[in-house]
Amino acid sequence: MTATATSARSDLSELGRSETALRTFLHGLPGVDQVGAEQRAAQLGTRSIKTTAKAQAIDLAIRMVDLTTLEGADTPGKVRALAAKALRPDPADPSCPHVGAVCVYPLMVPYVAEVLRGSGVHLASVATAFPSGQAPLEVKLADTRAAVEAGADEIDMVINRGAFLAGRYSEVYDEIVATKQACGDAHLKVILETGELATYDNVRRASWLAMLAGGDFIKTSTGKVPVAATLPVTLVMLEAVRDFRAATGRQVGVKPAGGIKTTKDAIKYLVMVNETVGPDWLDPDWFRFGASSLLNDLLMQRTKLKTGVYAGPDYFTLD
Repeated sequence: MTATATSARSDLSELGRSETALRTFLHGLPGVDQVGAEQRAAQLGTRSIKTTAKAQAIDLAIRMVDLTTLEGADTPGKVRALAAKALRPDPADPSCPHVGAVCVYPLMVPYVAEVLRGSGVHLASVATAFPSGQAPLEVKLADTRAAVEAGADEIDMVINRGAFLAGRYSEVYDEIVATKQACGDAHLKVILETGELATYDNVRRASWLAMLAGGDFIKTSTGKVPVAATLPVTLVMLEAVRDFRAATGRQVGVKPAGGIKTTKDAIKYLVMVNETVGPDWLDPDWFRFGASSLLNDLLMQRTKLKTGVYAGPDYFTLD
């Protein structure tokens, strides 16, 4: 890290001490050109990736999947089966890579941990009163600690959108800081729930707020509201992590989640990552897909490329 970056990081770390300073900084960020962002995202979505490059992109996308189940009907048997699929997505093809992580509710973490232990696949758990974020801080922190103690090495927290939209930035900042401390060695992904933030300017502010407070990843959505990840929103978040690293020397990951279902969708996101922030982020340590159905489409397209035969959806287990 350069001396300039070190100084900038030190200056930025002081922002959380004052609501006024934090507000001034966040509202001083450059505004997002809505038309420009949407046109840029649409343009990148037209890039054509074929043959060898497509095969490489599919394998990379598989390695970036956070295979997710967040349903009230989740059972130990269901999440164990999901974890087994995460390890061997295509049992008939040992060359198929494993996914990035399995993401479940805290109560299901011990059952997933039994399957994943020592595998290299991460175990993520949502916490902090997911998906609403509406709970007392002590409840959110207890939720986080319980998930980590049960075996989660990644925590996906959700911000209090009500506080953010009301301009109570210090409250949101302090909750992220406290949750990061409760994580211990586990990585923290901060869910912005961009579908409720209304504007791209708010997405940029929330992204910076999450990074300033110590988030290791910024994530678009819970997948529990009608509007989830979109290419323009992800573009704004990628620009934020790029600018944050330039200012501080610290790299932060990005996770679009919700509504990403096809190989074509995933490749559009990978193109956007490469064109916006560069190859440093083309790695599961820095970019993930939050998805439940994406993996099966990736597997079907992978089989088609390798064998020339299209495998129908019944060929792979349903999640």
